Amino acid sequence: MNVRDQTIALMRSLCPLEGYNLTALPDVRLLRSDRSLERTPVLYSPGIVIVCQGRKQGYFGGEIYRYDAQHYLAVAAPVPFTMETEASADEPLLAIYMQLDFRLAAELLARLEETGGPTSAPARSMFSTPIDEAFGMSVLRFVQALADPPQIAILGEGLLREIYYRVLSGAQGGALRAALAQEGRFGRIFKTLRRIHAAYAEALTVEELAAQANMSVPTFHHHFRKVTDTTPIQYIKSIRLHQARMLMLRHDRTAAAAAAEVGYESASQFGREFKRLFGLSPAQEVRRMRASFAIPPQSNTVFVSSR
Repeated sequence: MNVRDQTIALMRSLCPLEGYNLTALPDVRLLRSDRSLERTPVLYSPGIVIVCQGRKQGYFGGEIYRYDAQHYLAVAAPVPFTMETEASADEPLLAIYMQLDFRLAAELLARLEETGGPTSAPARSMFSTPIDEAFGMSVLRFVQALADPPQIAILGEGLLREIYYRVLSGAQGGALRAALAQEGRFGRIFKTLRRIHAAYAEALTVEELAAQANMSVPTFHHHFRKVTDTTPIQYIKSIRLHQARMLMLRHDRTAAAAAAEVGYESASQFGREFKRLFGLSPAQEVRRMRASFAIPPQSNTVFVSSR
């Protein structure tokens, strides 16, 4: 059995049911989906997505990002985009989601600097990269450990470190390294995104955010759009709406309760903006998501979305 087939067999045993499955590592989740998903708005936290079987395709900034058994996706900044998947009951989508551990990434960046790592490149919010033989072997070893509790308890961090190294030293490692260094204007926008995610329910203003980034409002708008492909106001709305969808889906909140919790004063405005983003009313979207991911209310399933 080759490396890919071994990885798929292990992933099937680790993901017997549809949805996201927690692992012994708090920042690592496994996904199984037995059905295709049409284009839908998503919001990934910074991290790494490794698809072992099936196909995902993302659309961001006028580009198409393919992540499948031959490509992984790395996300440096939390940006909203649209995504679609191909899967079936015979060949389910099987994927690994790794929420970025900034401490581990920073440690490896420092070591790569010392050893002459990848050449610096312009920072990017996300990119997809071909999976080579070494990366595939690292993923197989990681999945083998996940299937063996004593092994993952002892070797888990080291195996995760190995995958981080493959990403940071890979073909596009320079772009990710530049993004994670959080220097220059990309770094200032990144800090703004963290501020928004921490306080999205508050009455944030563009003027306030621009001042905190030490930029004029026009300059701030320009660089914010370069990183996120949207405006600050639209980004804040997107964060609120994604958070509201998660509240309704995972915690069975009503639309009115979710709207208030994420900072909307008007339930009708929330309903209009929700439908504009997702194409369905809040109730319809929750039903669609539950059908797509086979998730009941109050589920412990974890979505890769904003926090």
